[in-house]
Amino acid sequence: MHQFRTRLTRSARRRQAAVALLVAAGLAIAPAAPAATAAYPDPGVVTGSTGVHDPEVAKSPGGNYLLAHTGAGITLKTSTDRTRWNDAGAVFPNGASWAHSYTNGSDHLWAPDITYVNGRYYLYYSASTFGSNHSGIFLATSTTGAQGSWTNQGLVIESNTSDGFNAIDPNLVIDQSGRWYLSFGSFWSGIKMITLDSSTGQRSGSELRSIAGRGGGAIEAPTIHYRNGYYYLFVSFDVCCQGASSTYRVMVGRSTSVTGPYVDRAGTAMTSGGGTEILAGHGSIHGPGHQAVLPDSDADALFYHYYTDSGASRLGINLLGYDPAGWPYVY
Repeated sequence: MHQFRTRLTRSARRRQAAVALLVAAGLAIAPAAPAATAAYPDPGVVTGSTGVHDPEVAKSPGGNYLLAHTGAGITLKTSTDRTRWNDAGAVFPNGASWAHSYTNGSDHLWAPDITYVNGRYYLYYSASTFGSNHSGIFLATSTTGAQGSWTNQGLVIESNTSDGFNAIDPNLVIDQSGRWYLSFGSFWSGIKMITLDSSTGQRSGSELRSIAGRGGGAIEAPTIHYRNGYYYLFVSFDVCCQGASSTYRVMVGRSTSVTGPYVDRAGTAMTSGGGTEILAGHGSIHGPGHQAVLPDSDADALFYHYYTDSGASRLGINLLGYDPAGWPYVY
């Protein structure tokens, strides 16, 4: 949708028009990625209820959007056009007592992942506290996505202080053969992956794969997206949740296999700290990250949160393009 394109300067519009003429004449190919020195685009236009943290989005067969994000009982928003967003209650409006052992009694649940498949919504979500890896990832399902319609399906995986990983920030990926996997992780030894049973959405087997890491450094919020023979692993590097001081940024690597190995544009393995930056803070857009990718009718849409100068977290949406080598960029 054109309303998600960034506002361009007059000189940028002139350059873009000149390139378009060359492309139309067959004298050039469209420049896919912005130059390394170019500023990143601002978020596209969104209206309505746009205060979010850790957003994730699914699209129904009818074309409506359902967004879930961190909040009391997991907060929901809806949209018919991907521009205007309306509050839609919570997944668990009466609380989530089953998660209290991970949250110190709080109903504040983190970083949901939502997918519409097989006629229902599957929502994976996190229960934890800041700085702790005593954490759990749970599953809930619903046929409508409406408040009050969700059934908690129980714990999928947990981590404890004796473990070298952190069970938060889940993301369901279904590979091209129909196999289900869950990636997740934050700090500690990085991003992990487990196999799921597609009939239940629960864990299948005991294998715990490592697919990205920074030697204990700040990496989290994985999301995996398939396109044209590659699985793209998007992650967030650096510091979230510090308002305008946040340094979150969106990184990416890719693999021809959903289980990896994932490498960045330079060929560095993501298990060795690799990752190609595609979006970072600029101007009054601080700490963009905790990204999600939704393939949509016009393009792949990138959802994320960012912080304003006042420190408020807001919904960011842009589109993704791909350069001739197949690497994504934000526009």
